[in-house]
Amino acid sequence: MRRTLALLLFVAPIAALAQGAPVPPPQTLAPATPDARAPLFVSVEWLAQHLRDPNLVLLHVGEAAAYPTAHIEGARLVAVSDVAIGERNGPGLGVEMPSPDTLRARLERLGISDDSRIVVYYAKDMVYQAARIALTLSYAGLGERSGLLDGGLAAWSAAGHALSADSPAATVGTLAPLRIRNFVVDAAYVQSMLGAPGVSIVDARDTVFYHGTRAGGSATAPQRAGRIPGAKSVPWSTLTDESLRIRSAAALAETFAAAGVRAGDVVIGYCHTGQQASAMLTAARSLGFRVLLYDGSFQDWSARSELPVEVSPAKAP
Repeated sequence: MRRTLALLLFVAPIAALAQGAPVPPPQTLAPATPDARAPLFVSVEWLAQHLRDPNLVLLHVGEAAAYPTAHIEGARLVAVSDVAIGERNGPGLGVEMPSPDTLRARLERLGISDDSRIVVYYAKDMVYQAARIALTLSYAGLGERSGLLDGGLAAWSAAGHALSADSPAATVGTLAPLRIRNFVVDAAYVQSMLGAPGVSIVDARDTVFYHGTRAGGSATAPQRAGRIPGAKSVPWSTLTDESLRIRSAAALAETFAAAGVRAGDVVIGYCHTGQQASAMLTAARSLGFRVLLYDGSFQDWSARSELPVEVSPAKAP
């Protein structure tokens, strides 16, 4: 057990150093106390009361074509690509955390400053994309001042609040050097944790990918069918209700327990490219779990032919 805890807390840096500031070694991202759920989610009521706060930065995650006529007043359109880079650790890895210097510059371009209170919300069903952006803010050390709007744009509209067609003027923020909270791990680390006590490797993809009945990837970059050996299944889509609100703590706890995730486990999350896992890890954090993100996810694992893949046994007809 001592060896396991040591590996969890002190491991070698996994990423190439950025232009300038180095990335610190990975450490688990711990939940807030005493209420693990409170800082992760913002209610419609809270946002309505603070909508015109001078330090509020509101980020709209949705389709670019729909944004101009249907967004919350003052919100800026943002995509995962605005705060992510690709092809850093290998070919075809499309969504990964930028270097500290690059991330700082990109966040400043979104109008974020040291005193900003940031709210990310999703239009339609873009839950995991918004969660990825919110998790990136935690990576940047801004997690205590940022959160997801529970229910997204639909919840805002359902509460009777108007939508805007006025796009805010682009502003540039000012950030001090980021205090990175590096909870990102690589394939070698995940492999070292296979079967480790007190660790749950959790697959956030839909179950067809988890069981191996369907392979991910694309025609030009196909992936192997299956999952990381021993991984548990908590699909991201099971974590919200029909209104896309985060489910209750009791319902989430039941879902994680049914998947075999035990209280006190460190949760290592992965999916296809690290976006769906962001939604699952956000839910895990809201229950008090410490978390790590396998940023390359199955896209990276599958490409490494030396790494094993597990497929569920075929069921009898």
